[in-house]
Amino acid sequence: MIYSLSTQYPSRRAFVTGAASGLGKALCTELAKDSWTLGIADINADKLAVAAAEFESLGAKTIRFQLDVADRDQYRQVAQDFLKATSGIDLLFNNAGVGDGGMFEEYSLDNWEWMTRVNQFSVIYGCYFFIPAFKKQRSGHILNTASLAAISCAPTMGAYNMTKAAVVAISETLYGELMDFNVKVSCIQPSYFKTNIAESCRGGETVKKTTQFFIDRSGIEAKEVAVEILVRAGKGELYIILPKVARKAWLWKRLAPTRFRKMVKEGFQAAARKVR
Repeated sequence: MIYSLSTQYPSRRAFVTGAASGLGKALCTELAKDSWTLGIADINADKLAVAAAEFESLGAKTIRFQLDVADRDQYRQVAQDFLKATSGIDLLFNNAGVGDGGMFEEYSLDNWEWMTRVNQFSVIYGCYFFIPAFKKQRSGHILNTASLAAISCAPTMGAYNMTKAAVVAISETLYGELMDFNVKVSCIQPSYFKTNIAESCRGGETVKKTTQFFIDRSGIEAKEVAVEILVRAGKGELYIILPKVARKAWLWKRLAPTRFRKMVKEGFQAAARKVR
């Protein structure tokens, strides 16, 4: 498959955070097949090296960056280095993130700040450092990974829900700010799928087991999610909400918000009971 994005942006330059695993890796794998130049960033240098070799074997050119996306100065330097090496950017995937949970007042303030830095400020940094290049080119596409959590706002996931809702707000704001510069914006809002996000949990074993329960039950692979994202981004969609169950949740919240809140709570409590 040759993706529409590959035709729209013949220079094929993409920068992807969280590229060594999960959705980031799946997105890079698909783009590699279309011979993109990939700026791949991840905090895990060893996994990143392995991923780079896989992408190159599929046809990509890779530029590796070990990056803590919560580090503003480090992100600024990496963005500058990527733009210097490629003379521009076509796709920006602000994808890196962590998952966790806990009762609002029991989840430590240190954890609240950690979650905000990784999930929210990393998106701000990525957009902030690359937008000048996008505007100068008057072309490109920013894709920010949020979550169905921005819609569902399940109990015990306050910090995560907050950061993902912020990503939606950032994306909506930039959609309006950048449209006159021919720069597109998409906000990715998937429900659970098979990834390693449970590894980052700090909120305790119940949180970790509940998260893994939903991941295992989803039956959806990261590749399926990546393919749908790239196809729909090629159509210029702002909201990439997937799969079908996530779109149903979005409609439920709009049409029956109070009932939806009760449904989410009941579903989450039932899952927590099963893993105890």
